[in-house]
Amino acid sequence: MLLVDDEVALTRALVRGLGAEGFVVDVAHDGVTALELAADRDYDAVVLDIMLPRRNGYDVVGDLRARGDVTPVLLLSAKDGEHDVADGLDLGADDYLTKPFSFVVLVARLRALLRRPPTSAPPVLVAGEVTLDPAARQVRHGGELVELTARELDLLEYLMRHPGRVVGKVELLDHVWDNGGEDVNLVEVYVGYLRRKLGRDVVTTVRGTGYRIGD
Repeated sequence: MLLVDDEVALTRALVRGLGAEGFVVDVAHDGVTALELAADRDYDAVVLDIMLPRRNGYDVVGDLRARGDVTPVLLLSAKDGEHDVADGLDLGADDYLTKPFSFVVLVARLRALLRRPPTSAPPVLVAGEVTLDPAARQVRHGGELVELTARELDLLEYLMRHPGRVVGKVELLDHVWDNGGEDVNLVEVYVGYLRRKLGRDVVTTVRGTGYRIGD
């Protein structure tokens, strides 16, 4: 499982306790690292604090769900307002536990999440002759496998999840690059990469507005 919290003493204690309960635990102390680990490895569950450096827990769970990751997520937070809980669940979290919490309750909640039937894999996305399998992270054009970089695939997936809608460069920076101060022209560069690999007609430019896939 993946444990994400910026409180070092807490994560050390939880790693020891969860290890004693039979869990194998990876740790991240910020949201960006958590997303990178989740992209590279398959986890049975994610325990995720909300107040994190770089990307907060809401952003992390939202990005996980946007890219088709259905791993169960248990949010941790000192915030206990009903709107805080609702926001986390609406973004795709499976459970919510407020700090301070009982370790026994945390383990029980985790075991309950792991007993749930697995969620169906996200459906394959289709745009003309291009198909994208979010679970396998594979792209095909006319049935032939096309090798894309992780960033190219994330850009294509975001556009394909919004078919027919014009998506602006700033929105793409926010969701694909996490907008760490990058130039919006970077989006144009990567759209060019996609066109070279998949054909010029795959992504349509709407001048002065953004890009669109599909009608």
